[in-house]
Amino acid sequence: MKLPLRFAAALFLSLAAVPALAGEWVELFDGKTLDGWTQRNGTATYRVEDKTIVGKTNEGSPNSFLCSDKEYGDFELEFEVKVHDKLNSGVQIRSQTKDTPTGRVNGPQVEIEASGEGGAEAGYIYGEATGRGWLTPEDELKPHKHFKDGQWNKFRVVARGPRIQTWINGKPIADLTDEPIYETHPKGFIGLQVHSIGKGEGPYEVAWRNIRIKELD
Repeated sequence: MKLPLRFAAALFLSLAAVPALAGEWVELFDGKTLDGWTQRNGTATYRVEDKTIVGKTNEGSPNSFLCSDKEYGDFELEFEVKVHDKLNSGVQIRSQTKDTPTGRVNGPQVEIEASGEGGAEAGYIYGEATGRGWLTPEDELKPHKHFKDGQWNKFRVVARGPRIQTWINGKPIADLTDEPIYETHPKGFIGLQVHSIGKGEGPYEVAWRNIRIKELD
C-alpha cells in the first residue's frame, strides 16, 4: 500500500526524531558543521576543514575546549586525531564546568601528544582541573611510542562505571578503575582540547575526524 506523500513525510520525520538506542553507534561530528558542539574556556579557534575539526592555538589563551552539547555516562568512543609535534592536547570525557555553564572545564581527559624520541603519555588519563593531576597511577605512567607522530591515530575509549580503558591504533594503553573520579564525574560532555601555549610559540593545530560514540547499557 502506497502512503500519501504527506503521511510518508510525517512518518519519516517522526522516525528521524527517535533517539539512538544503547548499543548503536552515533556520529558526533557530521563532517560539515560544528552543530551539537559548544566552545568552553579559552580563545583557540575551531573550524571544519576537509571533514575534520581543526583546533588552532591562540597565544595568551588558556586551555580551550569544544564540548558536545549532550552528556554521556557509560559509552564506547572512537575518534582519529593528528596533532602538531609541539602541541599537547586531549579529549575530555564525562566532563563538567565549575559553578556555571561557562566555568572551568574539569574531568577525566584522555591524553594526546606526540611520541617524540623518548615516547610520551598519549592515551593515559589526566584529571583536568580536578586538583589530582594524573589519574593513571604513577607506576603505570610509562612513556610509549604507539602514537604515530605526524599521522592520523585511532583512539578507542571505553568508560563503564568507574573503569576507563583506552587503546591507540589497536594497542591497549590505560586500564583505570577510579571510584573517586566516578563519584564526582559519573557523566558529562565530550571535549576536544586545544592546549595553551607559551609566549612566542605556535600557532599549532590539532585535528579530529570520524568521531563516533555508542552508549552502553
